[in-house]
Amino acid sequence: MSDEFQKRRSPVKRVAALFLLVAVVLLGSALMRHPDTPLPDRWNVFEPLAVKDPITPLTAWKLDWATSDPKLCKQVMQDVGRITEMDDLEVDGNCGIVGRVQLRRVGDADIGPIETACATALRTAMWEEHGVQPIALDLFNAKVSRIRHVGSYNCRRISGTSRMSTHATASAIDVTGFDLTDGTRIRLLKDWDDDDLKAQFLREVRDTSCDWFGTTLGPDYNAAHADHFHLQNKGWGPCR
Repeated sequence: MSDEFQKRRSPVKRVAALFLLVAVVLLGSALMRHPDTPLPDRWNVFEPLAVKDPITPLTAWKLDWATSDPKLCKQVMQDVGRITEMDDLEVDGNCGIVGRVQLRRVGDADIGPIETACATALRTAMWEEHGVQPIALDLFNAKVSRIRHVGSYNCRRISGTSRMSTHATASAIDVTGFDLTDGTRIRLLKDWDDDDLKAQFLREVRDTSCDWFGTTLGPDYNAAHADHFHLQNKGWGPCR
C-alpha cells in the first residue's frame, strides 16, 4: 500500500472513528435517560444524589451537584431528613444563608432544630448514613439516636483574625457528641482522651467526616476545638 494512498485514507478513518464515538455517546445518553433503563440510579450521571444509595465513583460528583443547587439540595434532603424550607437570609456581603433550612433530623438521628444551609445539612446526612451509623453499629451494636451540636450559623469572624468564619454563611456545623439508642452518651470534651470504645468511636467518625466535608477540626487540631468537631463544607483543609 502506497504512502500516498495511506494519507488519503487516514482522514476517512478519523471521520469514521469520530462518528462512531459520537454515536456511542448519544446512544449511551439515550439509554441513561430512558425511563426503563437497566442502569442503577447510583451509576447514572443524569440521576441526582440519593443519600442512602451505596457509594460509587459518581457519588462525590453527585454531592457537588446537589450542594451547588439549593433547590435540588432541598429535594434530596426531603427524602432523608426532616427539614423546613426557609427563605434565604441576606444580612450583608459577609453574612447570610443561601438555601436556608431548619434541620431537625438526618436519617435515623435527631439533630435539631438547627438553622443552616442545605449544603451543610446534606453533607451531614451523608456523614450520618455512611460514617456515623455504620461505626456505631460496628463498635456498640447500637445506632446513633441524636447528634449533639452547638450550632451552624453565626455572623462572626474567626477568633483572633480579621477573616469571616464559615459559620457566617452556615457553611459549617459544630458537633459536640452523640447519643446512642442503648443509652450510651458520647461527648468530645469528656471522652476524647479516654482509652475505650467511646474514644475510638470519636476518632473513627472524625476520620470519616473528611469524606464528606472539606475541612474537619477537632481536639487534635487545637485547644479551641477540644469540645467539638468543626465540620466545614469547602476547602482543602486538615482532617484533625
